[in-house]
Amino acid sequence: MSVAPIVKFAAKSFTLPSTCVRLRSMLDDPTSGISDLAKVMSLDPSLSAKVLKLANSALFRFPSEVCSVQKALHVIGGEAAYNISMAETANLAFKSFNTSLIDFDQFWHKAVLIGLIAKTLAQQKQMRGSERFFAMGILQNLSELVCANHLPEKYANYLELEKQKIALQAQKDIFGATFINCSGMILSTWLLPEILWAPLLELDDINAELSQDASILLMANLMATLEQGSAILDNPLIPKSLLDEIGLSSDDYDIIYEFATAESLKIASSLK
Repeated sequence: MSVAPIVKFAAKSFTLPSTCVRLRSMLDDPTSGISDLAKVMSLDPSLSAKVLKLANSALFRFPSEVCSVQKALHVIGGEAAYNISMAETANLAFKSFNTSLIDFDQFWHKAVLIGLIAKTLAQQKQMRGSERFFAMGILQNLSELVCANHLPEKYANYLELEKQKIALQAQKDIFGATFINCSGMILSTWLLPEILWAPLLELDDINAELSQDASILLMANLMATLEQGSAILDNPLIPKSLLDEIGLSSDDYDIIYEFATAESLKIASSLK
């Protein structure tokens, strides 16, 4: 089936919060500074509280307490703050598509786990702008909630097929695209920066040749879904090309997975 109706339904059912839009506009304006960003963020008490909590968390590992939004922005940077605002936006979007077919708390926890694994993989690979992977990881399964909400019978069929096939293939068989790919289309219609959704559009075939960004997002999804660290290296479902692209050791995988699982519940709670 075509995913166009799913994307259209999501675009009509949810719009980006004004704070998120204003932050992006200011970050793209060279005349705006940290103090300007702090003023905008401070107008949103919920977002301000989340930024402060996360600036003081193991996600950023700052050595002293961060007690103001402006200091938080100096610690984590404007782009990181924007990606936290995107995580806040993801939570709002998820709630707007909530459905009895999905346990929301489990879904949210897994989304944050994927985001943490993706961010940590990117840091381990010493990639520039690794903060964006946290937001991309959280957002990549947005369309699963949309599909369950808008097409409950097809989603029920998917849950049955998932017991027999790898999840990404079951998604393609039922919906015509993976949830990650469909989420990329939704984020594109919301006019988010291309850097946040373009890698998701690549993830329509687990065996395709992928960019480094897309490879990291796919690996984060697989590690969280399969609940595996270094065991991922011996999993026959994982393409060798993906393992070669990531290129980390078994110890790296275990450290990343253990860190992400240890921190994900705390961070998921901070962002709720």
